[in-house]
Amino acid sequence: MSFKILFINGPNLNLLGEREQSQYGSTTFKELKELCLKKSQELNIKLEFVQSNIEGEIVTWIQKAKKVHDGIIINAAAFTHTSVAIRDALQIFDKAKIEVHISNIYNREEFRKKSLISDVVTGGVFGLGSNGYILAIIAMHKIINDEN
Repeated sequence: MSFKILFINGPNLNLLGEREQSQYGSTTFKELKELCLKKSQELNIKLEFVQSNIEGEIVTWIQKAKKVHDGIIINAAAFTHTSVAIRDALQIFDKAKIEVHISNIYNREEFRKKSLISDVVTGGVFGLGSNGYILAIIAMHKIINDEN
């Protein structure tokens, strides 16, 4: 069975490979996208992989996803800790949702330890580097298959 997942990436993730490699590794955003698309093809998933530095754009993607996607994987990046709007949009999306972070947000600065979205998603993957993205895709595949 084929289904469609929206993978949302928040602010500054377009700079992966350039920024804070000690936290985020050396994999570039383009390389990460290619790895995710390859894994999704192996699992017969249609993956839409997007990135924005604009909060409202992310909210709009989540709202539109309700009609066309079977699940959402999101790395809201800095918006994880600040955006009630993204949280509310995710809460309204009544299908599977996975929060993913390359770094372990619970092992960083105090302000990063609070996720505004963790309590409205199905589950989360934290601190496993780029592999966390692949694990999130595998987990979403299982969640959706188990629902159907």
